[in-house]
Amino acid sequence: MGKGYRQGRLGEEIRKIISSMLINGIKDPRLGSMISISGVEVTSDGSYATCYVTTLDSGKDRAEREEREKEILAGLDSASGLMKKEIGRQIRMRRVPQLIFKMDHSMDYGRHIDEILSTMDFDSYQKDEEEDQENSPE
Repeated sequence: MGKGYRQGRLGEEIRKIISSMLINGIKDPRLGSMISISGVEVTSDGSYATCYVTTLDSGKDRAEREEREKEILAGLDSASGLMKKEIGRQIRMRRVPQLIFKMDHSMDYGRHIDEILSTMDFDSYQKDEEEDQENSPE
């Protein structure tokens, strides 16, 4: 249990620092839209930190959204040196982990599951279950 505790704390601190830099410190036009760091996972040796990025641009079609995600990842990759410097300054680490940025599509997936659940007719299922219980001999 104690093995992942340090990585969890370190990941949360890195997430906070990068999030505050996205709001205040980085002036890249590719990062102008509403983006958020939803989570950071640090490897057990602390050499890599995978940062999951969420965008709130859900109104666009798939091709435009994928192009926008590529721009955002390119902007984050170009600013990773500045982010590493700030992480090293605030956390005071000997070796700052290499930052890897990935898009987090869990919000889209959750929205898709909600759409599927909203189309299902749970009332008829519940009636069928009640009828089966009434008709079954006990």
